[in-house]
Amino acid sequence: MRRKTYAMRYVAGQPAERIFPPGAMLHVGKALPPGTPLTTESTLRVLVWNIFKQQRADWLSVLQNFGKDAHLVLLQEAQTTPELVRFATSNYLAADQVPAFALPQHPSGVMTLASAHPVYCCPLREREPLLRLSKSALVTAYALPNDQMLMVVNIHAVNFSLGIDVYSKQLGPIGEQIIHHRGPVIMAGDFNAWSRQRINALYTFARDMGLEEVSFTDDHRRKAFGRPLDFVFYRGLGVAEASVLVTRASDHNPLLVEFHPGKPALL
Repeated sequence: MRRKTYAMRYVAGQPAERIFPPGAMLHVGKALPPGTPLTTESTLRVLVWNIFKQQRADWLSVLQNFGKDAHLVLLQEAQTTPELVRFATSNYLAADQVPAFALPQHPSGVMTLASAHPVYCCPLREREPLLRLSKSALVTAYALPNDQMLMVVNIHAVNFSLGIDVYSKQLGPIGEQIIHHRGPVIMAGDFNAWSRQRINALYTFARDMGLEEVSFTDDHRRKAFGRPLDFVFYRGLGVAEASVLVTRASDHNPLLVEFHPGKPALL
């Protein structure tokens, strides 16, 4: 029997809490409770990084240098080690992780660290057809100061699959939520878009959802077969700055994007 999907929420001074997918998805029409805004500044800083299960030295110093000033940190392959949980709960109001698969000590999966508590949380998992391991995604929503609700999608896409059926299947439930969400959206993570089929499926999905891709002038993103694996897509926001941080602390380089909330880019 397939085990139930859930997220673990880490908040300073509180026991870890298990969060199951909501019975009613975001678009059902129920009003979301008002929350504390994610930012009160004119910018929204987002760090996106496949952290390689914290297997390399200096991962913590990279997070401390670049993550502590971000309003959102979207990690993939995040292991819930005491060091990472301590960093998350010391610097952020809430950290939600979807355990994709259990390693000997600590489960690994996507983790979203936020400067405000999410008012919505929907964990998702998809099984790798060849390795029989799971990849995870997390849809959360946060209040913005302009009375809008920001939807954030943190994804680690399936990697080892023949064709794109499973790849597209993983995007399906995410699209179901994005397309019915009326506010701004950020979708980012490690999309494992290493083939022409996959990149085409991803771009078609983004176009169907009305999402734009953040471009990086000095592009040092991790590549496979000449194609980047990590992306940031957005809607209903303006991009102020975007950069790729070069580091040896993971097999992926972190992406740092600064958005203007409530200032959509001109189409």
